Amino acid sequence: MTHRMSAQRLWHPRGVADVDVLIIGAGLSGIGAACHLTRERSETTYLIVEARDALGGTWDLFRYPGVRSDSDMFTYGYSFRPWPGPRSIASGDAILSYLQDTAQKYDLHGHIRLGHRVISAAWSSTQAQWTVQIEQTATDEMLRMTARFLWGNTGYYRYDHGHTADIPGLDQFAGDTIHPQHWPTDFDPTGKRIVVIGSGATAITLVPELARSAEHVTMLQRTPSYVASLPANDPLAQRLDGRVPSVVASKIVRAQNIVTAQATYRLSRASPKLLKKILRDNAAKHLPQDYDVQEAFEPAYDPWDQRLCVTPDHQLFDAISTGNAEVITSTIDKGVPDGVRLHDGRRIEADAIVTATGLEVLVLGGITFTVDDTPVDPADCLLYRGMMLSGLPNLAMSLGYTVASWTLESDLTAAHVCRLLAHMDRHGYRSVTPTLPPAAAQWDLAPPIDYSSGYIVRARAKLPSQGPVEPWRVSKRYLHDVLRLRVRSVSDPALRFT
Repeated sequence: MTHRMSAQRLWHPRGVADVDVLIIGAGLSGIGAACHLTRERSETTYLIVEARDALGGTWDLFRYPGVRSDSDMFTYGYSFRPWPGPRSIASGDAILSYLQDTAQKYDLHGHIRLGHRVISAAWSSTQAQWTVQIEQTATDEMLRMTARFLWGNTGYYRYDHGHTADIPGLDQFAGDTIHPQHWPTDFDPTGKRIVVIGSGATAITLVPELARSAEHVTMLQRTPSYVASLPANDPLAQRLDGRVPSVVASKIVRAQNIVTAQATYRLSRASPKLLKKILRDNAAKHLPQDYDVQEAFEPAYDPWDQRLCVTPDHQLFDAISTGNAEVITSTIDKGVPDGVRLHDGRRIEADAIVTATGLEVLVLGGITFTVDDTPVDPADCLLYRGMMLSGLPNLAMSLGYTVASWTLESDLTAAHVCRLLAHMDRHGYRSVTPTLPPAAAQWDLAPPIDYSSGYIVRARAKLPSQGPVEPWRVSKRYLHDVLRLRVRSVSDPALRFT
């Protein structure tokens, strides 16, 4: 049974202390990072600080109907703790329980401080350590601690609010206006006409779930997204269930899904027209015979230019086929008291409007950094191996793949950070800093995520960059990254050890 862990239960009487590693964030990546330290560096002291009052990150925050993974759980789960059972697309509650159980299994509770937000971090080269200012959110008290190494596991978006598109007249709407990031617990969709604005993963999750009890649900999208129907239960996992040990079965399914995801992405680059046809045919198979698949589900961009959306067991297509839901591709002129008016003159009446219009990107939780009293903005840095920032010593950040499961990359990052710390200990190094070569002044820089998604485009000025060559270029190839992050030496000409 899913339960929330209270701040009191996780509180440790020693309060905030000085540590070797300070992990920022107690979501999927932060819990994974702590487990890697526990497994691989038992002598390392660490603390996890989390701004919210519960662990779990995304999976504790989002409470909208039907919230679930949009990656298969055999690759989204941790490499060191296989996802149990054949369920591949899992509910948010199931994922939260998995994270809570993982924290319990690895005895992380004494290391976690909930309700502690990192405000700033100042590096001293003389002392070879970070001095971190932390706000205790319940009391506004400011605390100070030092850490040898900072490890950001804050995700990539703001937790306190999402992005709401500027829709003229929306404040005139007489019904409920809801952003999925802050879903009200008392909202009942039964018998209501609901407009869901957006076409991303959240909208595609919400629409069929709301359609179960609402009078009618309209997914109103400015542009379509590609939507793939995948089985909620993994067929291979079902065949192996009970026939081979569960740990072996999980590894087999995980390997298959890694290869399949990489092959699909490569196909999208090599033959986008073929993948478009596969996705179009997949949708058409589950929709009414005369349905305009192109208008609703075929955007102008190629597959994987933005994230590919998933509907488990063709739920979205079924909701459309039964008439409980529809997809309209158009733009909003303005909100009106009883719904919205479109630029083509149509009106959509609604009792509730859900603005599934995206996230607001936030790098490293908005922490301000200084190095020897000089401010350093992460947006002015380049990513080193997708996990460190040029000019910032003893700092790593966990980012996940965008073309595969997030955890595949965050797991590799965690393993590499442990190897990096071991290398520093063996050689007596106190600091490591990614340092750009002179040629970098002439590089054409690119955003770290080459998506055309609105939330990425809006955030470009806030994001670090990537360069044109390794190790400054972000990789999307898992097997390649296994070699460079788990196998090859951590020593690198781009790293300055002192």
